[in-house]
Amino acid sequence: MTTLLLLAVMAATGCGGETPAGSGDPGGRAAAVGAGTATVLPAAERRPAPDTAGRDLAGREQELLAYRGKVVVLNVWGSWCAPCRAEAGELEALRGELAPRGVQLLGINVRDRSAGPARQFEKLHGLRYPSIHDPDGKLLLAYPPALLNPQAIPTTLVIDRQGRIAAAVSGPVTRAQLAPLVTRVAEEPA
Repeated sequence: MTTLLLLAVMAATGCGGETPAGSGDPGGRAAAVGAGTATVLPAAERRPAPDTAGRDLAGREQELLAYRGKVVVLNVWGSWCAPCRAEAGELEALRGELAPRGVQLLGINVRDRSAGPARQFEKLHGLRYPSIHDPDGKLLLAYPPALLNPQAIPTTLVIDRQGRIAAAVSGPVTRAQLAPLVTRVAEEPA
């Protein structure tokens, strides 16, 4: 049975531009959200997340594959992005709340030419999860554009324990919006 899933247009408050209306998801289904509605893709219809690796803002190697077996909340952000600043505290609160359930947050910092402004952003907002520094946004190009449009910053993905994309949120998120998605994926059998 095919499940109808929404491909949402990026919320008007997004930083990076708008997702073109009618942009399809060639080769697969997307569980996307914009403007406050969300859905989790059925496990049988999920696609693997691309290999995502690089140095974090502290200079340590980070690799999405290293978190296999955990639910990963992957957040794409930039220090220059007002909606990213608005959601930062919400994401850190979610990290603290859901870490005991095997949930890991991982950021991808984009368009900050140097790591200095991004490190200041982390300190200012009390972020305690790693973020890969990707100044050119090259890592984003490996993701299906319907799920992670490189122009739509911030974007947040929920990746299941098997490394598959379970949900996508284009635009800023709140803990209240994201927690039910992450909890649902975290409660799935391993």
